[in-house]
Amino acid sequence: MPLLRTLRMHALAAFAWLERRLDRVCGSRLNPLRQLGALGFMLFWLLAISGIYLYAVLDSSAEGAYRSIDGLSRQQWYLGGVLRSLHRYAADAFIVVMLLHLLREALLGRYSGFRRFSWLTGVPLLLLAFASAIGGFWLNWDQLGQFSALATAELLDVLPIFASPLTRNFLDAAAVSDRLFSLFIFVHIGASLFLVFGLWFHIQRLAHAAIFPPRAMALGLLAGLLALALAAPVLSHPPADMALSPTTLALDWILLFIHPLATTTSPGLVWAALLAVLAFLFLLPFLPQPAPAPVAVVDPANCNGCRRCFDDCPYAAVTMVPHPIRGARQMAQVNSDLCAGCGICVGACPSSTPFRSAAELVTGIDMPASPIGVMRQRLTEGLAALDATGNRIVVFGCRHGAATGRVAAPDVLALELICTGQLPPSFVEYALRDGAAGVVVSACSEGGCAFRLGQRWTAQRLRGTREPHLRATVPAASLELVWADAGDETALRRAVDTLRHRLASPLQPRNAAAAHAHG
Repeated sequence: MPLLRTLRMHALAAFAWLERRLDRVCGSRLNPLRQLGALGFMLFWLLAISGIYLYAVLDSSAEGAYRSIDGLSRQQWYLGGVLRSLHRYAADAFIVVMLLHLLREALLGRYSGFRRFSWLTGVPLLLLAFASAIGGFWLNWDQLGQFSALATAELLDVLPIFASPLTRNFLDAAAVSDRLFSLFIFVHIGASLFLVFGLWFHIQRLAHAAIFPPRAMALGLLAGLLALALAAPVLSHPPADMALSPTTLALDWILLFIHPLATTTSPGLVWAALLAVLAFLFLLPFLPQPAPAPVAVVDPANCNGCRRCFDDCPYAAVTMVPHPIRGARQMAQVNSDLCAGCGICVGACPSSTPFRSAAELVTGIDMPASPIGVMRQRLTEGLAALDATGNRIVVFGCRHGAATGRVAAPDVLALELICTGQLPPSFVEYALRDGAAGVVVSACSEGGCAFRLGQRWTAQRLRGTREPHLRATVPAASLELVWADAGDETALRRAVDTLRHRLASPLQPRNAAAAHAHG
């Protein structure tokens, strides 16, 4: 286990380094490593659309399958041939994106606790994707399809579940019948339909799931696949011939790698490796894990049923139930099995944002490990302890982002939250009212939030487009919003210095439409 943890930490560091480099090139919003789930869905839609056309023109008989598919690349190259190539390259990209998504989530440790359901429903999708992809080669019934079908049969023959070897279906031409092609169609399309259901099931516990990437990324991906389809069109091998053994094949190593692996080793060894990998992936969420974070707790006396926590929860952990005190009103209720303990619901609660003189700030929903009242007290006491000779600055940062404590200074109070989404916008005003000259809010990059939506909701609340919002009376020059992931402490320091210099300038603007954003 120590060795496994060490390897994971090194791999995670390398992955984070690559993410930051891509952020610099294309920005966090268009970083493909931050949009793997959405890219996977888009590729699946491309596969479905192109596959519908290909199936419409497919002659599903043993005699006509090859001619109908091969004719697309020769008689309809401008449409059918392009769609056929697009279908193949989208399938390759879909598998690559799925594997990268699995790797990223595993390295980030996103497979246990409230994420266990998504992990366990995601692993079987790999099997369905490969089964559908491999079955697609059989429908062409060229020499590559023949090789794949025979190799798959030999692989399945190792399992003691068939009365007679499957390879007998491919020993002579008479064995290849229309009935067999109906089985091929069932494997390819049936696995795809199960994949649709599996993808739907996979995101059931995610609120506001991203099923389509940003438009610029989507158009870029589509343009890239079309360019590849035109530059290197997919063509059929010679037609399958049971009397011949193919000698030269243009193998798709992404989709069909299992065949040469079984040939160079043995089918039994391949099955052992596959079962070992699957067992590891399925058992991973059940290995000993750190204690889960305390879940959010609802205070019925202060919950007015506004539904904002319900709308903002990233994992659908909040539901609305009849209020036990206020008659016809509703009250929030937290499902402890789904709660991530992120505190985003606290930032959404309007009862955490009043300007009142009460000694204790109580909210309708709160985090027991990090109560909003304690954070309010730390803010007041921390500002009072700062050097009052200059412009005092408060930095609210994320525990999972850039290390907030590293910017602490005689004139800077650094306060760390579970997630920046836990911050009620009114705390910016609290800080200014308690003596701060400016506030820096540090959130993770877009697509990099450990709890999916914290960065998005924080930006919208502070820009006044989501409730509860920052009041327009707050001078924009007093607020600096920065996107800084773990390891991006330089960006956080730069934001603090920018605010410090702006506050020191006698020409600083007192009214502006929006806060500055860096990172």
